[in-house]
Formats: sequence, structure tokens, C-alpha cells
Amino acid sequence: MNQVEQEMAWVVATLQGDREAFASLVDAYKRPVYNLCYRMLGTSMEAEDASQEVFVKIHRRLHTYDANRKLSSWVLSIASHHCIDRLRRRRLKTVDIEEMPPWAPLVSSAPQPEQQLLVDEREARIQGMLDHLEPGYRLPLVLHYWSGLSYEEISETTGLTVSAIKSRLHRARRKLAAVMAEEAPDLIPETQSS
Repeated sequence: MNQVEQEMAWVVATLQGDREAFASLVDAYKRPVYNLCYRMLGTSMEAEDASQEVFVKIHRRLHTYDANRKLSSWVLSIASHHCIDRLRRRRLKTVDIEEMPPWAPLVSSAPQPEQQLLVDEREARIQGMLDHLEPGYRLPLVLHYWSGLSYEEISETTGLTVSAIKSRLHRARRKLAAVMAEEAPDLIPETQSS
């Protein structure tokens, strides 16, 4: 049974009340959903909360899934819309800086803590620069570079045309490059900085 057939079997079984089938579906998509949420929202704690909420939405809406669509596109579409909604709600709230929880990098069991610390620091800096981008530009960038989706898959996930995706990716890369040049020139490879 290939991946598509396996996923469809999980969907059908879940719709018939099989909890283990849904657990398998969650297990298959928990990492991509978490990664998308983390890149869009910026903190591991919020990404974990958002991921759980996304899977609740997926379970509630599974009866609306169109089998002609890739399941991954449908799942990531729900996750991306949920993150954008959270970002919009976040903009409406004002929080005192002292009330905000401290940012903590993801904990890793890597055998070389010094190397992991450098990787975590670089990731935090990149995440900080991603936060400068509007959600409409951040989402295609995250879907393309972190989730590995093609233009067509991003189009299917977001509902935008392929040309709009290409345009947004181009603008997002330019904005990110400008932010990097100003805030983190040391992260720009030497071949590009000269």
C-alpha cells in the first residue's frame, strides 16, 4: 500500500470512528504541522498549542476532505489558515513586554551542545528576521523552504495562483535579504555579500 492509499485508509477509518487511524494520521503529519506553526508563530510553546488546535480542526472537518486533493496540502492549508488567524488576533492584543514569556530554543539531544547552541542561536536570529515579514509573505516562504512544497502545492494550500506565489516569494526573499543585510550580515554567505 503506497502512502496515498494508506492516508485514504486512515481517513475512511477515522470517519468510521477508528481513533487509532486518526492517531496514525496525526503521527504522520505532526512534524510538518508543528514546523509550519513554529515558523509562522515563532515560539515552540505557541506552535505546540497551535498544532493541537489544528488537529482538532482536522478531525472536525475530515468529512469535508476532497479525496481528489493531496491530503498534505489540505492539512497544511488548515494549519496555515489557523496560524494566520492567530497572528491576526495577536496584532489586536497589546501585551506588556514584561508579561511575555522568555523565548527558549528547542531542546535537542544532540551529542555536541556547543554546536547545537550555535545552531539554535542562528535559528532564533532567522526566526526573528522572519517575524519582520507580513504573514502573507512569510507563509509562502515557510511552505517553500521549510516544508519543501512546490509552487503548485503552495498554490493549492493557500488558494493563491502560482504567479502570485512566485511574486510573493520573490518579494519575501528581497525583504528578508534587506533585513539580513541590516541585522545579520554575518549570516549572508560570502559569495553573496560581495
